[in-house]
Amino acid sequence: MRRVVVTGMGCVTPVGNDVPSFWESLKAGKCGIGPITHFDTADHKAKVAAEVKDFNPLQYMEKSDLRKYDIFCQYAMAAATQAVEESGVKGTLPPERIGTYFGSGIGGMHTFAEEQKTLMEKGPRRVSPFFVPGMIINMAGGLIAIKYNFQGASIPIVTACATGNNAIGEAYRAIKHGYLDAVLTGGAEAAIIPIGVAGFSNMKALSTQEDPSIACTPFDARRSGFVMGEGAGALMLEEYEHAVARGAKIYGELCGYGVTCDAYHITAPQPDGQGGAAALKMALEEAGGCEDYSKLYINAHGTSTPLNDACETKAIKTALGEEAAHKCMVSSTKSMTGHMLGAAGAVEAIACVLAVKEGVVPPTIGYQEPDPECDLDYVPNQARQAQVDLALSASLGFGGHNAYLAFRRV
Repeated sequence: MRRVVVTGMGCVTPVGNDVPSFWESLKAGKCGIGPITHFDTADHKAKVAAEVKDFNPLQYMEKSDLRKYDIFCQYAMAAATQAVEESGVKGTLPPERIGTYFGSGIGGMHTFAEEQKTLMEKGPRRVSPFFVPGMIINMAGGLIAIKYNFQGASIPIVTACATGNNAIGEAYRAIKHGYLDAVLTGGAEAAIIPIGVAGFSNMKALSTQEDPSIACTPFDARRSGFVMGEGAGALMLEEYEHAVARGAKIYGELCGYGVTCDAYHITAPQPDGQGGAAALKMALEEAGGCEDYSKLYINAHGTSTPLNDACETKAIKTALGEEAAHKCMVSSTKSMTGHMLGAAGAVEAIACVLAVKEGVVPPTIGYQEPDPECDLDYVPNQARQAQVDLALSASLGFGGHNAYLAFRRV
C-alpha cells in the first residue's frame, strides 16, 4: 500500500482567505461570527453567521466567469488554485494520473434561489442558460479539473456536513490503492441566503443568540445550536515517493480514514455515538494506533448543538476508553469559523495538518460553563503549544454519515 502526503493547501474562510491568515486567526482565537450582512434578517430567527469577508474572486478567475459560477464554485476555485499552485504538482504527472475529488453539501443554492425568483417574476424565457451548470454540485470539481487539465477521476462527494472528510478520505484511498498519483480534494459551501437560513432555523438547528461571542459555544452547557458558515478548503494529496522524488514541500501524511453510517435518523446522531466511535477506531487503527494519548489531538465536529456535542463526547470515550479519552486534546474550530457545512471537513483537515506540523492546538473559544456530559479537555479559549504526534479530524453529517481522517508528520 502506498503512502499519501499533503503537498499543497488552500482555503477561503470566515477568518482568512488563505492558509496563513486562517491559521494565524485560529491560533489567536479570532471569532469569524457576526451579524448577517448578505440579506435583511428582520423576519429571521437566526441573526448571525460566519460570513467570508473581503473575498476577491478576480484573483482566481476572469470577470466574465462570475455570472457563470455560483458563489460556492468561486470559493472552490480560489481554494483549489492556492493548493494546486503551492504544490507544484501540475506538469510532473500525466494528466490522467491526477484526479479531482471535490464536493459540497448543498451546492449552488444561491443560483437556484435567484433563478427561481427570475422565473416567478419574469417568466421562463429569462432564466439563465447558466442556471443548471451553476447549480449542480459536481461543477466545482469540474471547473477545477478544466482549469488544470486534471483528467483523472473527478468525483463530487456529497454527504452533507461530512462531505469534506469523505472527499479527502476517498481521494486518499484512490492514491493508496494505485488508481491515481495525486488528487485535488476538499469541499465548498455558500448557503447563507434567506431560504438556507430559514430552513435550518425552522428545524431548530441554528442558534438564535444575537451576540456573536456566545452564539457558538461547542461543548459548553449554554450551547443552543450551530452558526452557519461558508467558504472552501482544498488539499493536494500526492503519493509519497513521487512527492519526495520531485522535491515537493510536504506538510504531513494522511495515514488513516474511517467511515460509517449510523443508519438511525435523518438528522439526529445516534445517541450512544456508536457510529462515530467505529469511524474513529477505523482511522486510528489504519494510522497504526497511538502510543501516547496525551499527544493525540482530535478536531471535533463540535457543532454547538445539544445532541451533537454530548454524543460526540460519548463516541470519543467509546472508541478510546475513558482513561485515554481524558488524556487527549479535543477542540472545535467551529467556535471560530462557524459550521461551514460541506466545506467544514476540508478546512478542519488543514487545521489538523498544521497542528501536527507546528505543535499548536487551536482552541475552543467561548467556553465558559462546563457540561457534565461533555467532560474532556476541550482546549478552552486559548491555543496550546503541545507536541501532536497524531491528529484526527471528525465530520458528521445529516443522514448519519461519520468520517474521520488521521494525520501525522512525515
